[in-house]
Amino acid sequence: MNAYSKTPLLDTIRTPEDLRKLKIEQVRQVADELRQETIDAVSVTGGHFGAGLGVVELTTAIHYIFDTPRDRLIWDVGHQAYPHKILTGRRDRIRTLRTGGGLSGFTKRSESDYDPFGAAHSSTSISAGLGMAVARDLSGGKNNVIAVIGDGAMSAGMAYEAMNNAGAMNSRLIVILNDNDMSIAPPVGAMSAYLSRLYSGKTYRSLREAAKQLGKHLPKIIANRANRVEEYSRGFMMDGGTLFEELGFYYVGPIDGHNLDHLLPVLKNVRDMETGPILVHVVTQKGKGYAPAEASADKYHAVVKFDVATGTQAKAKPNAPAYQNVFGQSLVKEAEKDDKVVGITAAMPSGTGIDIFNKAFPDRTFDVGIAEQHAVTFAAGLASEGYKPFCAIYSTFLQRGYDQVVHDVAIQSLPVRFAIDRAGLVGADGATHAGSFDNAYLGCLPNMVIMAASDEAELVHMVATQVSINDRPSSLRYPRGEGRGVEMPEVGVPLPIGKGRVIRQGSKIALLSFGTRLAECEKAADELAAHGLSTTIADARFMKPLDTELVLKLAREHEILITIEEGSVGGFGSHVAQYLTDQGALDSGLVKFRSMVLPDVFFDHDTPNAMYARAGLDAKGIVAKVFEALGKDVKTETVKLA
Repeated sequence: MNAYSKTPLLDTIRTPEDLRKLKIEQVRQVADELRQETIDAVSVTGGHFGAGLGVVELTTAIHYIFDTPRDRLIWDVGHQAYPHKILTGRRDRIRTLRTGGGLSGFTKRSESDYDPFGAAHSSTSISAGLGMAVARDLSGGKNNVIAVIGDGAMSAGMAYEAMNNAGAMNSRLIVILNDNDMSIAPPVGAMSAYLSRLYSGKTYRSLREAAKQLGKHLPKIIANRANRVEEYSRGFMMDGGTLFEELGFYYVGPIDGHNLDHLLPVLKNVRDMETGPILVHVVTQKGKGYAPAEASADKYHAVVKFDVATGTQAKAKPNAPAYQNVFGQSLVKEAEKDDKVVGITAAMPSGTGIDIFNKAFPDRTFDVGIAEQHAVTFAAGLASEGYKPFCAIYSTFLQRGYDQVVHDVAIQSLPVRFAIDRAGLVGADGATHAGSFDNAYLGCLPNMVIMAASDEAELVHMVATQVSINDRPSSLRYPRGEGRGVEMPEVGVPLPIGKGRVIRQGSKIALLSFGTRLAECEKAADELAAHGLSTTIADARFMKPLDTELVLKLAREHEILITIEEGSVGGFGSHVAQYLTDQGALDSGLVKFRSMVLPDVFFDHDTPNAMYARAGLDAKGIVAKVFEALGKDVKTETVKLA
């Protein structure tokens, strides 16, 4: 052991089995060292930070008391799992977090036996845990299943669907509600107020009744101190007990999630209970133990690399504006002209740019919590009354509201405007957050207008276009990150619906781009020109309705036509191919058609540039595809050129 180590006790722990060999009075030191290691690691890697610091004691206590990985531990969302990863055999790789070939920023089944369920979207843990608990019961097993879920994640209906089912089945499942009163945005809705009321309310049942129900399950040191009985009796209020009890859960709490003298005995008693589902209400502080995080409004939810001594985050060089900010600013300008424009987000105001709209129009901004299904139908209700709702939801989160898009919006042709952020590959968050499928899953729906911005200036015009579409739903997709640095328009001007544009005219090769791969098409065209291949570049702008006139013209006037998009098979290229085959445009063999899409795999995290290179959707990949269609080898042609 290194005599100068800042983490001497943690250095002796390779897995939780090592942790469980320690004396109970040593657990506090482990937690303190685990916090130090988490701070040091994330200062180097960046990533989700505040949530992990808030659960250091809880993580240590769970692994000390429970027999992981035989006892199944599920972290809802998983962004708070860095301390868990350090304790479960991954400390030597923790500084590879979110980098190519390194550890995932979330829990991942293929990474460790200690991650029994992959989670990166919220509110799935109780459903998965119940499935595991029932599987255990069917197999005659005895292990525990623990789901740790935050108060922000409890704003999603799926959590209650699972609790309702668990309560009715009376299956032995432990849910730990990690209540830090701080999801990414301030928690929304009645649920948060209810939780606050739980531990500030005055309407308890009698102390004797509370003690009778809970005393035998709580440590004697607490049970014997009647003057502190409120610490665990606040749940028994409002006549019928708590909401959790109504759902069939045995409620314990709230307890201080940083106080190991409370946590350890309560978790031990809960572990040893024979009864059905139990909810342990733990109150924690996000960013706990790192002063700059504690002082910050978002508690350093997600950070880039930072200086441990000061908390100062490494500033990226100012470049082009981020797409989400361009969207937010454009929406503000449109709302100034039209008082029917409203903004909706599902717990992602800063991630979608709706926070900018909220500053200008707080009364016209609605953050509905982690409830995408509700967000979509809520927007449909607004649209049915003549309002112009912009529903700003990440591509992967909109997947959660798909039936509502079909049934409540598209079938009724209601003009809900979907602003789809995080389109295409997103980098460090990996497969769970990559917007690969919206072209395909929206493209098959009648009544949709589907647009993709090729740069930030186009985004401004497309927001204006969405405002002008009043007879059907529309969607506008754009990527995470910065634009290209193009000149920005003063005002957005509605585009002609279903019309693309030719950027560069050539004669032999036609590249038809949908979205921000347009920049790579331009680089590819320059390289093709060096090979003597005259190239047309077109920006489709619309996938639906498709610019059929442009598509046919490109097919008829070029030897090769290639579509390029940042999405899976079944999207833009498939629509173009369907149209060309229906028109018989490919029958004569005069044009060779190819479509470039994301490969049919889930990509692990890396930088976006590295991911697009792997996907073959960069300039190099486009050039290679052209030569492949010509029946030539790009390497040989490049050598000839040299």
